[in-house]
Amino acid sequence: MTRKEFLKWLGLGTAAAFCPAPAYALLSKNSRKSIRGHVFKGDAPKKPWKWSVEGYHYASNGKDVQCQVCPNRCYLSPGDRSVCRSKVNIGGKLYSLAYGDPCAVHADPIEKKPLFHFYPRTWIFSIATTGCNFRCLNCQNWEISQRRPEDVSHYELFPADVVRETKKRKLPSIAYTYSEPITYYEYMYDTAKLARQEGINNVLVSNGYINRDPLLELCKVLDAANINLKSFDDEIYQCLNGGTLQPVLNTFKTLNEQGIWFEMTTLVVPTYVDHDDMIKRMCGWILKELGPDHPLHFLRFFPRYKLTRLPPTPIDTLERLRNIALTEGIHYVYIGNVPGHEAESTYCHNCHKVLIERNGYMIGQFNIVKGKCKFCGTPIPGVWGVNE
Repeated sequence: MTRKEFLKWLGLGTAAAFCPAPAYALLSKNSRKSIRGHVFKGDAPKKPWKWSVEGYHYASNGKDVQCQVCPNRCYLSPGDRSVCRSKVNIGGKLYSLAYGDPCAVHADPIEKKPLFHFYPRTWIFSIATTGCNFRCLNCQNWEISQRRPEDVSHYELFPADVVRETKKRKLPSIAYTYSEPITYYEYMYDTAKLARQEGINNVLVSNGYINRDPLLELCKVLDAANINLKSFDDEIYQCLNGGTLQPVLNTFKTLNEQGIWFEMTTLVVPTYVDHDDMIKRMCGWILKELGPDHPLHFLRFFPRYKLTRLPPTPIDTLERLRNIALTEGIHYVYIGNVPGHEAESTYCHNCHKVLIERNGYMIGQFNIVKGKCKFCGTPIPGVWGVNE
């Protein structure tokens, strides 16, 4: 049997042709049971909507389908909806319902993402649809991340429209953000591909819960990312977020090997993500696998969604964890959600002078010249863009 015949036998059709690597086989019956318990049975519309597109990474046996974009690998019988609420099985094909219908469209300072070493002092066109492949108890955007596309008001903004709006506003970049871009992978990929052709940067703001093949495809049109490293403990990931740690670590390694600029964000949830030994292990892994130059942002937690019983993160806890990371050898460590804190600013890792002064999203001093420290000439890792 030839490879083409094999793919046809699996029923992959054009969905498999999008991915250069062979698609994964469907899960075994025993494995299907655990995933089936998380999907929404019988919740799909009867037929695709006018803006629906067929999924780009999935397997099919002609009846059941399995999404292969993220590690959830949702196995859907006809009429089922995925964990992220954005993918459905209609007639033995996987469709994305979150295509061309963003529920959030804004222009933001790029520092909000947060990205501190990528095109600082610029604004970025930001879009999001509903849906998420996690179930974070402390989600700050749960009104859209935990909803179905049909449950919220949305704009009709297809990929070409997004690019046109970005150019109209003379913005250098587009961010796929707010909810979870991995759940609207098809919309993101098509938009990013058009944006790349127009010289516009593409930025992924994500939990990093994505399989390698879709990520490699996305990397071809991706310029930067901020990935949430929610903890360095698998049990905490499952308890707080409904996911697992290793796929996120794999995402960091793939971005690193593909040369994509990325920064890391850790929300310091009290009693869960504030343990010194865990942060030391996390920093050790970062240094070994990624090096010292990718910025790490420790964000202050505030009670949200289903995790209102905890207090905000004490500022001295954030300072302690930052000092640990710096001592371990990470060059750029920031504290976020504490406007006016000195750890919002960028300091040269060699001479320790202020390179970029920040107060919230306001930029004061800017002492990077042609990618180097103005004072000592040390190259500063990042993509400085229009500021170089």
